[in-house]
Amino acid sequence: MATIKDIAEKCSVSVSTVSKALNGYRDIGEEKREEIKKVAIELGYLPTNGEKILKTKKTYNIGVLFSTLFDYGLRNEYFAHVLASFKERAALKGYDITFIEQNMGKRSMSFLEHCRYRNFDGVFIVCADFTQTQVIELINSPFPVVTIDQVSNEAISILSDNYDGMRQLVQYIIDCGHERIAYIHGNKSSVTHNRLVGFHNTMKENGLSIPEDYMIEGIYRNSEFCEELAINLMKLPVPPTCILAPDDHAALGVMNGIRKAGLRVPEDISVAGYDGILVSQAIEPRLTTIKQDTDKIGSEAARQLINLIESPMTTSLDSVCLKVELIKGGTVRNIKK
Repeated sequence: MATIKDIAEKCSVSVSTVSKALNGYRDIGEEKREEIKKVAIELGYLPTNGEKILKTKKTYNIGVLFSTLFDYGLRNEYFAHVLASFKERAALKGYDITFIEQNMGKRSMSFLEHCRYRNFDGVFIVCADFTQTQVIELINSPFPVVTIDQVSNEAISILSDNYDGMRQLVQYIIDCGHERIAYIHGNKSSVTHNRLVGFHNTMKENGLSIPEDYMIEGIYRNSEFCEELAINLMKLPVPPTCILAPDDHAALGVMNGIRKAGLRVPEDISVAGYDGILVSQAIEPRLTTIKQDTDKIGSEAARQLINLIESPMTTSLDSVCLKVELIKGGTVRNIKK
């Protein structure tokens, strides 16, 4: 592991100069400080407990965790829009953003170690596996943290009203005459739980039963897998008249599966998604879905995090729940006689 001495030798400066540069002392020129920091990263240097870098002032830099565990990453329209809105709001307040990585130069490090090394003022967790040890470690750290769609006692959570969104969507489908409604839901999470509760309660309130075969666990934003699940649903002795997908990307896969089976949407079977991404409204027929306000989610996340950074004693760690909107589209057929 690289030491301060290694950095000093590489930069042809004294150990004390390296220490001052890494701790942000102003008697070291900016150009030299940046050179030393760059070499430290290249060598994979991290401060030990006895060489803790002091956070003497704000850096106006926010760490963004966009875990690579999720294949869709920045290519996903929903998260890309949230992040763009967050970045724009943060920039208005003078903050930059930096992605949190697990590799710095030649050294691998945890998310928390990277945050400490970069001296972030706060952290925005856009998407991650919240059961992962190092994600939990980061949330429980002293860093101010804001999360999306994940409730925590140690962070501010920005949520869409997933319960009400699912309630609106299912009620609309029922009002169109559908009783046999299948739900391909996402993998286990607080988002999935709230949507499932909304689904079950709305079906129950309308006196409708839910066959066990109609409830299937899918994978968020995995159109190919959800396509296969939809094909299996259509092979049931009594197939559903409408299939709910976990999100809009998955709904596109469901629609592909229906077409491959020689059926039409919505003439033969209806489909609904969730998220309200642009592509869902660019296809024909337009997808019936619930629109989440990605601009509001991102900007509110930035506002809350900056408040937590700048006024920690007057900013509570609450959950902020944002309203959603039903988009009726054209993929749910009215089958009332």
